[in-house]
Amino acid sequence: MPGKVKWLAGVLALVWLVLLLVVRLVLVVSRYPVVTLVPALAAWCWLQFGLSPLVLAVLSLVCALTVWYGLARESFLRHCWYRLLTEWRRATVYVPRWRTVVRLAELSKDSRGREHRPRLRRVRSDGWRDRVRVRMIPAQSPEAWELRREGLAHSFGARSCRVRVLRPRLLELDFVHRDPLLRPLPVPALVDSAEVDLRRVTVGRTENGKPWRLRLLGSQVLVVGVPGAGKGSVLWSLVWQLAPAVRAGLVRLVGIDPKGGMELGQCPDAFDRVVYDNGPDAVALLEEIAAEVKERATRYRGIRRLWARSTGEPFTVLVVDELADLIAYQPDKQLRERAARAIQTITSQGRAPGYAVVGLVQDPRKEVVSFRHLFTTRVALRLDEPQQVDMVLGDGVRQRGAAAHEISENTPGVAWVKTDGQREPDRARAFHVTDADLVELGLFLAPATVHEFPGRPGGSEGGAAA
Repeated sequence: MPGKVKWLAGVLALVWLVLLLVVRLVLVVSRYPVVTLVPALAAWCWLQFGLSPLVLAVLSLVCALTVWYGLARESFLRHCWYRLLTEWRRATVYVPRWRTVVRLAELSKDSRGREHRPRLRRVRSDGWRDRVRVRMIPAQSPEAWELRREGLAHSFGARSCRVRVLRPRLLELDFVHRDPLLRPLPVPALVDSAEVDLRRVTVGRTENGKPWRLRLLGSQVLVVGVPGAGKGSVLWSLVWQLAPAVRAGLVRLVGIDPKGGMELGQCPDAFDRVVYDNGPDAVALLEEIAAEVKERATRYRGIRRLWARSTGEPFTVLVVDELADLIAYQPDKQLRERAARAIQTITSQGRAPGYAVVGLVQDPRKEVVSFRHLFTTRVALRLDEPQQVDMVLGDGVRQRGAAAHEISENTPGVAWVKTDGQREPDRARAFHVTDADLVELGLFLAPATVHEFPGRPGGSEGGAAA
């Protein structure tokens, strides 16, 4: 009897071992189907049919993949190459190093002799980055990962690491290997159509390959960057996309350029009114726009809550280049205070009646732009200091990977963008608008100077308002 018990125990142990091996094999095959099934299929073909048919099949496969790449490159990359790269990087980079890295980074914990280790859930490679999905251990916060993102990037051979929260206890780490925004983006062709969606104005492309869209209707935009960072690229990309609506009289652009017209003077035909200094004329224009905001809001009371094209009044975009020259660097205290009050009125009350402010500034400090919280969309181009990133985009974004202070001088127009209500900022690059493009834009908009905008007796004034 004892012998039968031992024999039965041995059989059960053997069955259990075989079951474990089968489960492990299924898991390996499900995680690495190409790496495991393709060599197995090749070995089976070799044994069944010999070497020559196998070589012929491999050559046929290579030819088919080459044709696929030539005819549909994006489809080939998405459905074939990136999947192969995903399995390769998971098998050679993340799985072998995961346990050691999370231990040394103090992201795992020991409790009562048991190790609690974050689980590596999924790896997806996009070519320029690897998206690694992680399930955190209990009582762990995303901040613990944000504080260690630089160490994680070096440990897995990446240039940088970003941390994104998908849902409670589930993170996605972006390990970036190269910059997909290195090349300048040419502007699209001008289309003579007034169909411009003011909620989604395309001004460039995100690093994911999707259009970079700025919201103007119901929003205010603040663009911050050091000289040469590409503020002009964002500005003119926006004007370029609004040009058809400006030409049709559906959008009105008003500008202030304290630099004497060095920026907005490149295409004055785009603006209904423009002032080329930061003196009394500029302040008077701001106060006029603020008065229009209040007057239009009074007329909309009880009728509508948000501007629409059906009102017959143009959507007004106020562009202020070098905003700090008006509200901080103006030596006349009275003019400075009047300008600040007017801009605050427009930014706080202008969204519903159809007024948007696009403010461009170099220095984001609170003493320079004390009301930057009124700008619901903030664009951080290249900045000087790490602290300025949080000043522009909000507290904590730099720890999650929004390193605007690390943007290269060779990539003007690259920026981090954040909208109120959006936890994670986006990285994008604006179109590259050349001087030749501005000449084309001026020719396209030249007829627009004859339009008479509703609510503005006497029509447009065209160039500078001195």
